[in-house]
Amino acid sequence: MPADELKHYYREMLLIRRFEEKAGQLYGMGLIGGFCHLYIGQEAVVVGLEAAADEGDKRVTSYRDHGHMLACGMDPKGVMAELTGRDGGYSKGKGGSMHMFSKEKHFYGGHGIVGAQVPIGAGLAFADKYNGTDRVTFTYFGDGAANQGQVYETYNMAQLWDLPVVFVIENNQYAMGTSVQRSTKSPSLWERGAAYGIKGEEVDGMDVLAVKEAGERAVAHCREGKGPYILEIKTYRYRGHSMSDPAKYRSREEVQKMREERDPIEQIRQVLLSGQHATEEDLKAIDKEIKEIVNESAEFSKESPEPALDELWTDIYAKEAPQEA
Repeated sequence: MPADELKHYYREMLLIRRFEEKAGQLYGMGLIGGFCHLYIGQEAVVVGLEAAADEGDKRVTSYRDHGHMLACGMDPKGVMAELTGRDGGYSKGKGGSMHMFSKEKHFYGGHGIVGAQVPIGAGLAFADKYNGTDRVTFTYFGDGAANQGQVYETYNMAQLWDLPVVFVIENNQYAMGTSVQRSTKSPSLWERGAAYGIKGEEVDGMDVLAVKEAGERAVAHCREGKGPYILEIKTYRYRGHSMSDPAKYRSREEVQKMREERDPIEQIRQVLLSGQHATEEDLKAIDKEIKEIVNESAEFSKESPEPALDELWTDIYAKEAPQEA
């Protein structure tokens, strides 16, 4: 694999990691209100799948969504400003973490209702099939949402209509705080699609290259008109469900072991160094660049003004349709 490509994956995962760390700091300072769900530890999932996507492909996810926004190319300044509720944010400070959208980047939001984005993703895929495009929709949800009834209703419709949708189960093992072993009788979540004839596979979500390869198989399946595909990507979040979660349902030793032995950024870093694709100085330069980008996004979010009061009345109703003569 070309060195530039490997460096790109390293850079993108590092951007998410540093951005989320900064978001955690701002939350602790009281500059981010409400909920804040960090993506630290899961970076390889979305970076790997974005590497398999083409221009025009769509994505929709749940509330752990900042990493998805950055990976699809949304501006870190706009994302951070939205987190802090400022006018410079993607939803002009009115939506926060769970209600950011980008028509330009085909990002259709993070959704706070567990599992509700799954049928939305199938709807986006239906639109592409109806319009005769070869676009694919990545529909992300977690292991907790995998037990939702609407997920299986969507599986049925997606397979029935051969929709070009990749169902991505980001299995970080703990849902909102309950382990898969305690909550799920059949822990191999991707195999549930077999009841509907949907193909799929389990993927190592701590290995960005493995995710990319699996993503390419899934995307090819969908673009060829063979219907949906399920990827259960086994990953691990280092922080709690949200910033308010002390994560007492697992030990510090377990988290530390994952950090030391399975960290996705450290793995690709070692590939770069051992394969002589980059030097320590090269990686330090990337780290410095990323820190500057993240610091700029934080400063922008602090300096951006609060939304004007009349902004409350925008984006509420659809524009009235023109009357026929």
